[in-house]
Amino acid sequence: MSTDVAGATFMAAATSAPELFVNIIGTFITEGDLGIGTIVGSAVFNTLGVAAVCGVVSGVTIKLDWWPLTRDTFIYGLTVSSLIVILYDGTVQWYEALGLVCFYFVYLLIMYNDKNLQKRAKESPTCHKFPCFDMTLDDNINRDSVTSKAGEDDRSSHNMCKLPTGKGCFHAVCWVLQYPIYLMFYVTIPDCRMEKLRKLYPLTFLMCCFWISVLSYLVAWMITAVGDTFNIPDSVMGITFLAIGTSIPEAVSSVIVARRGYGSMAICNSIGSNTFDVLVCLGFPWLIKTIFFPSTPGNHSLDINSSGLIYSTVTLLSAVFMLFTSFVCTKFTLGKTVGYACLFLYISFVIFAILMEMNVFFVVNLPMCTVN
Repeated sequence: MSTDVAGATFMAAATSAPELFVNIIGTFITEGDLGIGTIVGSAVFNTLGVAAVCGVVSGVTIKLDWWPLTRDTFIYGLTVSSLIVILYDGTVQWYEALGLVCFYFVYLLIMYNDKNLQKRAKESPTCHKFPCFDMTLDDNINRDSVTSKAGEDDRSSHNMCKLPTGKGCFHAVCWVLQYPIYLMFYVTIPDCRMEKLRKLYPLTFLMCCFWISVLSYLVAWMITAVGDTFNIPDSVMGITFLAIGTSIPEAVSSVIVARRGYGSMAICNSIGSNTFDVLVCLGFPWLIKTIFFPSTPGNHSLDINSSGLIYSTVTLLSAVFMLFTSFVCTKFTLGKTVGYACLFLYISFVIFAILMEMNVFFVVNLPMCTVN
């Protein structure tokens, strides 16, 4: 399996665990727009924010392979277009949710046959007519094109028995406060980087997903409580705080692989996470809810409270197009130019989405109920 396919499938599914559990909570427990707001917001962060972090913060300049980016952008464009059609009438029918889930299996089938599709695409006469598409990069060339800081290691080790010294009092206090979390992770998650624990990587994968789900539940519960306290709609809390919080795994993992030279894997991880978010993190809970837990007997549909999410989703489709256009203009180079452009676009989206959800332009959210 190539690195870009691994990033768009396994890596994307693992890092999208927070969005899945947040939407499960929003669909079955809070019964609000927290889940879809989080996924739409995190999708924009994955599309623009992750590219901005990789380009600006990681300190690397990488030439990317055009095929995986074109492939994932096209598939994700179809995914977002399907979501726009579903949200247009403000309700989600059971067959619409089923269509999203089935589309994900089609996506996996495409990924399974990626090598054959890639070979045909790069050998086609149309490809050679455009200079930015007429190039083939493999992992070795991609890694050799990286310019980063000497001797920098992405992995960090934590000594569970020794208090850190020489780094100041603030660092020591943070170590003490975080110690229970580190200890809990140390006991329950095998470190498969160690030679003797290398074969336990499936257990490491599952335990990481488990703890992500637990932390996602706590964060979703607290964010919902804060939003209700200050009369802030769930969609706003989801698009902003929860979106960035749940997308941290994508950002961190993408920066790590970008520093190691796998630029295509980094970007495909973020775009693949978006595809997984829409098709599985939204589609699967919606399918279970509409079929087995209908709001009223015989009514196998799910209502979307905020009509402003349709506009945010349309903006998301525009974000995907602008990201791909940025890569085409820079001949598929991931650097600070693309990073700053994506950062500006992401900030613009967040401002627009908040103003939309707060009824600045027109009413999309009804006033929240108050208890005397």
